[in-house]
Amino acid sequence: MKRRKFLTGAGLAAGATTLASALPRPAIAQDRLEWKMVTAWPKGLPGLGTGAERLAERITKTSGGRLTIKVHAAGELVDATGCFDAVAQGQAEMGHDSSSYHIDKLPAAGFFGAMPMGLTAGEHNGWIYFGGGQELWDELYAPFGVKAFLAGNTGVQMGGWFRKEINSVADLKGLKFRMTGHGAQALARLGVEIIPLPNGEIFSNLQSGAIDGAEWVGPYNDLSLGFYKITKLYYWPGFHEPGSATQCMVNKSKFEALPDELKQIVAACCSAENDMMLAEFNGRSPAALASLINEHGVQLKQVPRDVLVAFGVASGEVLQELLENGDDITRQIASSYLRFRQDTMRYTRIAETAFTTARSYKFDFPKG
Repeated sequence: MKRRKFLTGAGLAAGATTLASALPRPAIAQDRLEWKMVTAWPKGLPGLGTGAERLAERITKTSGGRLTIKVHAAGELVDATGCFDAVAQGQAEMGHDSSSYHIDKLPAAGFFGAMPMGLTAGEHNGWIYFGGGQELWDELYAPFGVKAFLAGNTGVQMGGWFRKEINSVADLKGLKFRMTGHGAQALARLGVEIIPLPNGEIFSNLQSGAIDGAEWVGPYNDLSLGFYKITKLYYWPGFHEPGSATQCMVNKSKFEALPDELKQIVAACCSAENDMMLAEFNGRSPAALASLINEHGVQLKQVPRDVLVAFGVASGEVLQELLENGDDITRQIASSYLRFRQDTMRYTRIAETAFTTARSYKFDFPKG
């Protein structure tokens, strides 16, 4: 802002300085905010936990300290499943978790995290940003006073760790398995008993034999959590979360009270972390998988085709029920998601799927 020169002369400079100091400072410089971010992740958990911390740091630095975000790991202020309620009730201004954790409260929330046999990370971004997904997400969360942004993605997840080999659908019956989200509902239709444990309790339950298997994310996280110490059977691919998005939730009234430039900073930083987390998982998972196999004796097992088909049928039944029996907003979201899925599958078949298939053919190629 240009200073208006009211008076001239050295003798009046002191008076001008006194006047300037008496005027109120701009609100942007005067008001520095400190917000709490609760998360569903243990402190320092690679990818997910560090992604939330990176997002908080990015907002703090980009805003020049005008909006400082203090991260609270799972269990510090609320447990791993309590982030949505904490943000809605104003206990924390922000939260970082997966929307799939809240399907008991909001069945349609799963569409914004991951759906079984659903969208990959890139496809999911397309639906949210350019397919009407964000607008539907806003409508779903509005009654709770919450605004959400995409804030990370793990990419395609693994099928999980099993104590015994899975050679047919019959081998699933009676298993006690850790899984969450709508994928768990599909798996339950195949005779599996679902145990929806938070991530911090998976290892101890697998170790004690309270569960027969578990999925978490993929090699990058699974290596750090040490599941290979209990069982060596590691299955691929996962059907349940083909592109598991994380969300940054913001208390809507607090967000709307921010100056426009801080709103833009929050949105831009979430978008940046959405890209960065996926890049981290893509960059770190190959080495983590090699370590699991070569250093820890893990056996990589492919889920049999008939089991994947059974997963697909069960997943379709779960989504069909949401489409037919959900409330109005759930049906709108399900319809939008499923239409986008059909459209993008037609394109993906001749684009990424066709290329990755061609790339896997055997031919001479330098290895670096």
